[in-house]
Amino acid sequence: MDAETRIADLEAELASKEAKLAEQAAKLAEQDAKLAEQTARIGRLAAQVAKLTELLGRDSRNSHLPPSSDGPGSGAKGKLRGKFGGKRGGQKGHRGNHRSLLSPEWVNTFIDLFPPVCLSCGHDLPQTVDATAHQYQQLDLRDHRPHVTEWRRHEVLCPQCGAATRAEYDCTLLPSFAFGPCLTAVVVLLTGAYHLSRRKTKQLLHELFGISVSTGAISAMEKRASVALAEAHDEAEREVQYAGVKHTDATTWLRSGKTASLWVLATTAATVYKIFDDGCRDTVRPLFGPAHGILISDRATVFTFWAMTLRQVCHAHLLRKFVGFSERDGTDGAIGDELLECVRLIFEYWHGYKDGQLTRADLRFFMQPVQRHFEQLLQRGNECGSAAISGACADILEHREALWTFVTQEGVEPTNNHAELELRDFVLWRKRSFGTRSERGDRFAERIMTVVRTARKQGIGVLDFLVRSIKASLNAAAAPALLVGAPA
Repeated sequence: MDAETRIADLEAELASKEAKLAEQAAKLAEQDAKLAEQTARIGRLAAQVAKLTELLGRDSRNSHLPPSSDGPGSGAKGKLRGKFGGKRGGQKGHRGNHRSLLSPEWVNTFIDLFPPVCLSCGHDLPQTVDATAHQYQQLDLRDHRPHVTEWRRHEVLCPQCGAATRAEYDCTLLPSFAFGPCLTAVVVLLTGAYHLSRRKTKQLLHELFGISVSTGAISAMEKRASVALAEAHDEAEREVQYAGVKHTDATTWLRSGKTASLWVLATTAATVYKIFDDGCRDTVRPLFGPAHGILISDRATVFTFWAMTLRQVCHAHLLRKFVGFSERDGTDGAIGDELLECVRLIFEYWHGYKDGQLTRADLRFFMQPVQRHFEQLLQRGNECGSAAISGACADILEHREALWTFVTQEGVEPTNNHAELELRDFVLWRKRSFGTRSERGDRFAERIMTVVRTARKQGIGVLDFLVRSIKASLNAAAAPALLVGAPA
């Protein structure tokens, strides 16, 4: 074989090998593309699993969800308490509460027990009253009976002419409704404050008092009470609007199955509830009145109408957010742990101030390094590039001026727990009753709850106030004042 033939064969063999290498390279490129696609898919699935796992693990200790959403056996309260507080129940050193004896004027029956004979000599003893006798009291219920008043318009025959004359109908003397103010007050207290259904209220009235009443009549009583309490609701609303410090929070409400927005605005003196069609800023803005005083709330964007320097962001809300950070892996979890340690110090110093162990000057001094470190950690979280925590850290930093108002201003709490607790009963009511069916139902719900909560804060008897309000409304008289010190 000559050289040229040999070279041609080798070139053909080389071309064949190059073709095979190109084919293998194409297959490898295809495999690399598939591998890259699979890797990207695994990354997306891993992120989705992480997100779903985080959502599955959300409860009241690491998110905005209320405690009522935790469900039985969730242990959310226990986990948070174990990390930041003590055991359940009375703490060590707690003195406990014991029932005091009622004064003699409250006692209906006295039963005196005397020893028959002397334990020393066996001689008969006289029944001599002992001023230091050991006392035991039992409070019970007896003879609960309804009171019925009947008006009679008599017809009288004239002895002179024999004509019959009946007493004329006088609407100022005769009742307009079959149920009086006290019974109406009891009914609306059961349905509006203790949140019994109308059917259960009907059953309870029959079993306790032997009173028969229809569910429609109960609805009518609620309507009359709502009208009677309108002025008291407005009075409480004016009080909270002009208060120096106020708490606010919101949740969803249901009206005929459609979602509405329930808001609370509360101070130490009064609590006001309001139900709106939605929770938009322009819709709820009238509840707050003039932008007066310091507003304690969460970081919702709806509060942009309130100056940041006159706000306090709830640190319990931030605590739950940071618990969620700490449960993540890597840098997110590390930043979350450090932020939780800062929050622990914040509450430790605050409780020290509340207990009288620290002065206001001490609180300011001890909080300065905590504030700096806290904001530095938020800046790290903002710059770490994590999609899970960067946005939240940036948003909290935007509220920097509202983070530390409680350090310098008297009467300002670092948490919004007051508003959250005031809202809790309404949340449970919604879960049991699925809300209301009409705007009239909304007005009754917000008015009765406003009056009950405010009256308790004012130290006013709730039932007595309801009775007086309903009587005033029926008689077209001035409504009683809800706030102590207000003109009657």
